[in-house]
Amino acid sequence: MSNLQGKVAVVTGAASGIGKSIAVRLAQAGAAVVVCDLNGEAARAAAESLPAVAAGKHGFVAVDVTDKEQVQAAVRAIVAEHGAIDILCNNAGVSTMNRIEDLTEQEWDFNFGVNTKGVFLFTQAVFPHMKARGRGRMINTASMAGKRATPLLAHYAASKWAVVGFTKSAAVEFAPFGVTVNCVCPGFVKTSMQERELVWEAELRGMTPQEVKDEYVRLTPLGRIQEPEDVAKAVCFLASDEADFITGEALDVTGGAHLL
Repeated sequence: MSNLQGKVAVVTGAASGIGKSIAVRLAQAGAAVVVCDLNGEAARAAAESLPAVAAGKHGFVAVDVTDKEQVQAAVRAIVAEHGAIDILCNNAGVSTMNRIEDLTEQEWDFNFGVNTKGVFLFTQAVFPHMKARGRGRMINTASMAGKRATPLLAHYAASKWAVVGFTKSAAVEFAPFGVTVNCVCPGFVKTSMQERELVWEAELRGMTPQEVKDEYVRLTPLGRIQEPEDVAKAVCFLASDEADFITGEALDVTGGAHLL
């Protein structure tokens, strides 16, 4: 496992799902982790459940990633409490599912607000601190839907394509200051979000949720539904010194479900 002793990591959307697994993995590698989530009580519980670290301490912040003032206040509070931010994992994400002809403006704005604007706001708030120190790691959670056509998820896919494009552009801008920016693109991950999507997709396609899930497995060459820990391992690598010459990448972590 990568050694992140003495590092401070901020993970958004970390009270559950992929974000919580990322927080656990980073803590296991030695980082002091700040759990950020819209649900403050869930964020507190997640932070308190993290493995203890030799140096520093874990923390939590209740924050709406779509609100610029809240994001900036959260970053100021984290820096004041922990002294620095070495690793930023922009993981907070949402989804809805609908055909384009039935898609509402509210759904579009909801997906772009959290999935894309949230990444931008936290990146913009954290970068000056990393720039001043001449180093940093940023890892964004995109999706394999951010690389390919995804029926019934056009709005979600568009928001994740935007994350991939933003990641690559930020990587070029931030490289002169020692800050790397990458993203991970998960596949069919076993989370509460997926459980909801199984029901939605089943209704829209006239199938059962189990039939949809079985199809996900068939579409994954490694033959199983992905676990959040699969994504967390990749994020931990990209946050480590082993990845110090990797930037601007959109790393597929899909079990082969997306292959070019």
